[in-house]
Amino acid sequence: MRIQLKVPSLGESVTQATVGAWLKGEGDAVQADEPIVEVESEKATVALPAPAAGVLRRVLKRTGDTVAVGEVLGELEEGAGAQPVAAPAPVARGGNGAPRGASAAAKPTPVASPPSTPTATPIATSTAPPTPTSSATPTPTSNVRRITPSARRLMAEHGVTAEQVASAPGGHVGRDDVVRALRAPAAETRGPEPEPQAPAGPAAPAARERVVPMTSLRRTVARRLVEAQHTAAILTTFNEVDMSRVLALREKHGEAFLAKHGVKLGFMSFFVKAAVEGLRAFPAVNAEVRGTDIVYKDHYDIGVAVGGGKGLVVPVIRDADAISFAEVEKTLGALAKKARENRITMDDLAGGTFTISNGGIYGSLLSTPILNPPQSGILGLHKIEKRAVVGEGDRVEVRPMMYVALSYDHRVVDGREAVSFLVKVKEAIEDPERILLEV
Repeated sequence: MRIQLKVPSLGESVTQATVGAWLKGEGDAVQADEPIVEVESEKATVALPAPAAGVLRRVLKRTGDTVAVGEVLGELEEGAGAQPVAAPAPVARGGNGAPRGASAAAKPTPVASPPSTPTATPIATSTAPPTPTSSATPTPTSNVRRITPSARRLMAEHGVTAEQVASAPGGHVGRDDVVRALRAPAAETRGPEPEPQAPAGPAAPAARERVVPMTSLRRTVARRLVEAQHTAAILTTFNEVDMSRVLALREKHGEAFLAKHGVKLGFMSFFVKAAVEGLRAFPAVNAEVRGTDIVYKDHYDIGVAVGGGKGLVVPVIRDADAISFAEVEKTLGALAKKARENRITMDDLAGGTFTISNGGIYGSLLSTPILNPPQSGILGLHKIEKRAVVGEGDRVEVRPMMYVALSYDHRVVDGREAVSFLVKVKEAIEDPERILLEV
């Protein structure tokens, strides 16, 4: 039974997508729920799983093609016992275009004899029938191996040639064969050393530019960032936070936290909880403009920007006010892993009310984050740096400090509210007991 592989629903308002990498090629056997092809929408990359075990018979859309929701990408032959499609054996041709083999041997093409001279040397192959392709000595055509599209793409990405890949019996080269070749020691995949060549004059100048089409995700990120700049009145306010108390808590309870919950106690759970307290106190930062109305959100779904395999994505931690520190860390860890593995879904990204972006993990000291439309606020975190600060009694002390930034939509949020929100976050981080007591 043939099963059509169709572009799945990719979320509200998303009608088109781009075909990403084919993880299986025509003729490859697949198991039920095994990923076959990646589909890149404007919001995420989704791996389309096999609806049943069988063999991928036809690939109708190629990598880079634009497709609509519901459009057919390929066809799967259902049945676990289905055999991969065998590539037709190449047919060797003689000089007159006729197939080379028994029929060619029966009627050999006449070859003109060279003039008889005392020094002429007879050509042994001039009147002999052509050698059949089944001869023990392989001909160039007998070395041709079938390479699946997914294997060919992976070979091109890593600069691996067909000779460096050990194929399956029958000469079939699949994605798994290429992966094994890449994992082999360098000496096995390097191939024979090239023979020294004589200098061939000055080398051609190297290319100074590379043109690479934007992925659907990158195009969407670009469009939304420009849209945010054009539609919102973005303003940024700054403050600095003393991280001493949070660092001390992590040092004191980190091992016990890990032993009990199976996850490390990170900084992000503190800032998620601190942001919730700030949003409760200043609801405008958790609101959005919808037409001529302001929509105030009484739930706290915090998006956390993470770098995924295909680019920056913002998965959402749902009901952050109602879950524990451990649940925040577990949820964030699972979402970040899915993003790195390009398994993030539309449900993971939809519906955030406020965003936190941590440029500090990349070494950023200060930045002005851009809003994630239609949200009205985004909190930017930065790296922790020891600085001299004036403490109690005018004593100069060295403390771990972090600059924090709040970008906000001035159409909804007044300056007083924005500054007060950031002060609320600062107080919660510098005195973490406030988070537990919700004061």
